[in-house]
Formats: sequence, C-alpha cells, structure tokens
Amino acid sequence: MLVIPKIKKKLFFFISLVLTFSSLLAINFPVGPTGNRIVEKDDTAQFFLDLLREDDPYLTARALKYIEENWQEGYEIMLLEATYFARSKRHSNKLLQILQQKTGKKFGLDYDKWFQWIWKKEAAYPAEYFEYKSKLHRLIDPKFGKYFLNRSQQSTIRLDEVRWGGVLQDGIPPLRSPKMIRPLEATYLKDSAIVFGIEVNGDARAYPKQILAWHEMFVDEVGGIPVAGVYCTLCGTVVLYKTEHNGVNHQMGTSGFLYRSNKLMYDKATQSLWSTLEGEPVIGPLVGKGIRLDYLSVVTTTWGEWKKRHPDTKVLSLDTGHRRDYREGVAYRDYFATDDLMFTVPEIDKSLKNKDEILVIRLPEDPDENLAISSRFLKRKPIYKNSIGKTPFTVFTDKSGAHRVFKTNTIEFLEYDGNRTAKDSKGNKWTVKENSLEGPDGKILERFHSFNAFWFGYKAAFPDVTLIK
Repeated sequence: MLVIPKIKKKLFFFISLVLTFSSLLAINFPVGPTGNRIVEKDDTAQFFLDLLREDDPYLTARALKYIEENWQEGYEIMLLEATYFARSKRHSNKLLQILQQKTGKKFGLDYDKWFQWIWKKEAAYPAEYFEYKSKLHRLIDPKFGKYFLNRSQQSTIRLDEVRWGGVLQDGIPPLRSPKMIRPLEATYLKDSAIVFGIEVNGDARAYPKQILAWHEMFVDEVGGIPVAGVYCTLCGTVVLYKTEHNGVNHQMGTSGFLYRSNKLMYDKATQSLWSTLEGEPVIGPLVGKGIRLDYLSVVTTTWGEWKKRHPDTKVLSLDTGHRRDYREGVAYRDYFATDDLMFTVPEIDKSLKNKDEILVIRLPEDPDENLAISSRFLKRKPIYKNSIGKTPFTVFTDKSGAHRVFKTNTIEFLEYDGNRTAKDSKGNKWTVKENSLEGPDGKILERFHSFNAFWFGYKAAFPDVTLIK
C-alpha cells in the first residue's frame, strides 16, 4: 500500500488539511448559541473526536475532562488514535500525557510500542469504538465511514488492529479489465523482470511487479472466469481469487486499510472488508454468510522464464489509463531495500527475517492446515516432498526460483531438470505444466494452489503456521 514514507511518525500534510476543515466534510453536529457543538453526556465517541478540534479549546478541554473522569479500560486505543492523528506535536503531547498517566506506560511517541502493547492484551474496546472509528476516518474519506458504523456485531477480527494505510478508497487504483499485449510488444520488459504468472483454463497472463506494485489489484475475466488478483506490497503476497461465489460476482476494490500489515479488500455492494489472505469478509454485513472465495495458483518468476514456458501468454500493457513511473524497481524501492516494516504487527517472529520470502500451502477444506516453506530452503532443494493434513505434495522449484506444488500421492520424484521434465522413482518421465503434472498413460496430477509471501506478514496473520526452513 503506497503511503507517505514517514507515516509511522504520524503527522503529515494530508491529515492536517483534512482535520483543519473537518467541519466542512462529512460530520455535521448541532451547535449551541455560542457556536459550540451540543454533545450528549454519554456520547463517548464524540468526546474522543473533539480531542482533534485544536481550533476550539472549549471542546477539547471538555473532552479531556470527560475522558479523565470517566476513564475505563478500552479507551486506550481511542485516545491513542486521537494522539496519532493530532495535527500539532504540542497537542499530541498533551494527549500523550493523559495516555501515559492512565496506562502507566511510558512509550512516548513510539506508536509501534503503543499498538503492540494494546494488541497483546485481550480486546477490551467499548462498543462506541466502532462509531468513533467510523466518524474519525470519515474525516479522511467519507466512504470509510461505511466500513465501521454499526458493525460491532459484524466483525471477526479485532477492530483495534485495523489501521489506515495512508490512501483513500481505491486511492491505489485497481486495474479493471486491463489492456494486455503479446510478448513481442512488451519491449519495456527485461527478461530478468519479476512477473506474477497465472493460467486459467489455458489462458496464460503475466503481471509485471513493476506495474502491479502501483495498483495492487487487477480485476478481470481470465479463461472465462471472473477473477481478482490482489498484490499486498507490504506483506509480499499475490493471491488470485475467483470472485464469483454462489452466483454472486463480488466486485472487489482496495479499502485503504490494513490488518496486521496485510491489505484489506472491500466489496462495492456492501462495503464489507475482506481478508486478502483468506478471501472472506471480516467486517460488515457479509460476515457469517459462509462466503469464502476459491483461490487459484500464482507463480512468481521472471519474464524470460514465463514467456519461454508460455509463448502465447498475454502481458500487461503500459497503457493502463494511469500515469505512473513503471520502470523496474521504482515503486517501493526504499521499502524493499531494507527489512524494516512500515506498519508494525503484534509480534515479530525472528525465525526468518521479516521480508524473507516463503511459499504458502494451505488446505482450502481445512484452513487450519497451514505450511510456510522458506523460498531459500526450496532453492536448495529443487524437489521437495512433504504432506499437509493427509495430502502428500511435491514442490518443484525451477531455475528462476519459481515454485509449483502438485498433489503427488504416493509417487516419489527423484529428478527435475529445472524446466519441464521430472522423473519418478520408476524412471517415468512427467511433464511439468502450469496447472498439472502429466505422466505416462495420460495420468494427471493436480496443482496445489499456492502463493508467495513475506514471512512477517503471514506469520502475523496465522501465528500457528508451521515453518519449514
């Protein structure tokens, strides 16, 4: 998610501008004869919102008095978010003093430590937090209000872990039915360029990282199937979903929010927020409806390797309808250059470096069965066999470092040429295709849907994942 680089240090021009003119935006409140807003005594959400009215000392003083006198556990996150979005350092320090006094914690303006401390406790925020979060973020984008208002009974994730990523709804514009071109026309691409490759019903497509990093999502029909490919740049995942479920084609977009540094999608019809990693709604009216999108495989490889395997592939055109610097390595250059995080997660697991790449393998029918395999480990083992649940699989890693996983049952593979040919223990030759392994007598082994991710983001989303490294 593209954000202003110093967002973790909190204040920046866009927020200042929005909050300065907040009374002109989305929230209109009745006013008394002096011009001050009329606030009901128990309107907790409004008192916390008034903390941001630095232009009205009366309102802020009254809000501070109410909060000090009525403090309860669970107010920490509301006060922290007000401190985070305060326009001036002087005002944020004033709010910080109360936060430190009430909690006994002395983290200063280190927001990562504050958030991690709150997230390590049991969730204790009041029901008013949903209203507060809605109205607070409506000051940034009026569309944000729909995500949280009246959602207290429609959430499967902790609301205090949902953070704004620095952009408006679809502020990072998804590519909808993007223009595709043939390989010979893609003169802008080097053979070494990283692409995300998919094949659906024989329709092969390549989505270069240098373009998709600016858009983070494509929505299209591939091989006759409506799909959405979601790229979370912060957590390194590209997941391909079938967007049709039980006859409904969900029109997905970029919400502007994150959960544990993982991008949250939204659907246009209900404004529900969806997990990128699980393909299901987590906040909003679609929660609890039994909706989980089916996902398909994505392979991270090089343009040279992909077009060699798929000479009839299509690839994204530079003509996206948007003006961006699509040169390789431009988007997120600073973020990808270090192991630092832009948004913290509840706990850092040092089994691998934060942005070490892993291959993710899950059982759709049993999501608790969950494996993460280090890509560095797999590059040392071009053939790797294991099982998940009761399903044996084999990972083939080619010369570009791309991983393809197949359900191999009892068949053991001993050789792989790093390209298209594998040989089993009986000497039979198999052809490695994009979605299947084809062997003697027409035998076909099914592809196991998988994708790559950064270790830190996946571990944060699935703390019980089994790591192989």
